[in-house]
Amino acid sequence: MTYHQPFQVIGFHSCDKDLALQLLRGSNELRPSNNPWDWLGPGIYFWEQNPYRALEYAMEAASQKQKINGSIRTPFIIGAIIELGRCLNLIEPNAINIVKEAYTSLDKATKESGESLPQNKGANRALDCAVIKYIHQSNVLKNEPDYDTVRSPFQEGGEIYANANFSSRLHIEICVRNVSLIKGYFLPQPVKKFNPFL
Repeated sequence: MTYHQPFQVIGFHSCDKDLALQLLRGSNELRPSNNPWDWLGPGIYFWEQNPYRALEYAMEAASQKQKINGSIRTPFIIGAIIELGRCLNLIEPNAINIVKEAYTSLDKATKESGESLPQNKGANRALDCAVIKYIHQSNVLKNEPDYDTVRSPFQEGGEIYANANFSSRLHIEICVRNVSLIKGYFLPQPVKKFNPFL
């Protein structure tokens, strides 16, 4: 069982400069992605408390070193105030158990249908995505409330020293499913550091 997270977090979204400026003016909005590689399922992705990684990602996406839905011509990041709401918070043991049980049920259903589970391959985390989607679909079938957000740590990059549990790009990601919980956008400070292309 998960519970309502009664607090707000700061997230950073990697995007194109034009979109970011439209968001700040209120003339556009972020749209949820629904790609098979979206490891936390469909939603709008943010780097929690990590403008550095958000900027790195935006620059890598602009140079096509990262897979992204759409394109980034001018790398930019925008900050957001996010209420977690009903959160599948994968830092909590109860949420981890939900994911384990969903995997077991999905695996069984897939085998019974004669199909095979998708596989995680490098940056394409199709299996993780399928398991999270299965959780959301199960909630609908059981008439349980939807999750507003999904939050998880993510091991990325290489070890920072031999046998380290720390990786060079370790971070926390938030996938926002209920866009009404994005309470506002802002330019991260100092602006020239986090948005050098402004």
